[in-house]
Amino acid sequence: MNMKFFIPLFLFLALGALMLFGLTNDPKLIPSPFIGKPAPAFTLPQLFEDKTFSSDEMKGKVWILNLWASWCHSCQAEHRVLSRFIAEEKVPTVGLNYKDYGVAEYGDAGKQWLARLGNPYYAVVVDSKGEVGIDWGIVGVPETFIMDKKGIVRYKFTGPVYQQAVEEKLKPLVDKLLQEDG
Repeated sequence: MNMKFFIPLFLFLALGALMLFGLTNDPKLIPSPFIGKPAPAFTLPQLFEDKTFSSDEMKGKVWILNLWASWCHSCQAEHRVLSRFIAEEKVPTVGLNYKDYGVAEYGDAGKQWLARLGNPYYAVVVDSKGEVGIDWGIVGVPETFIMDKKGIVRYKFTGPVYQQAVEEKLKPLVDKLLQEDG
């Protein structure tokens, strides 16, 4: 029996397996190489104050890093849900304004966006060149990371945070981390 007659069958089966794999995976679950590892450290200028903010200031706290930009429509879509979650959980959240070029000078667009939608953040930092975003391995905005009291990344949410994700993933994890000893 000649094996070359089976090549189309093998190719069809391989293609079918790839399609099945794609259909059964959640596209929002983009794994992060930082899960279970220390969060990348950063020191960045703050959007509203003439000083810098360092991630070292969050040591000993459960905290969230949310990457957003005023030009990002998905960021606007998540903002109300994320703001409510931050207020209810009272978890310090750092807003990282990512590559957001302002109207007159850098930061104007981000400041106007937060003035219009509200500022739920503990601190708002500016990553104008996207270097910190690269250090965190982001694929786009919005992205949200949760860190434990030891500064270990425990979760990454890619895309706009929606209410079901808050109830099923973010809130239970934050509650669990808050109860753990540092």
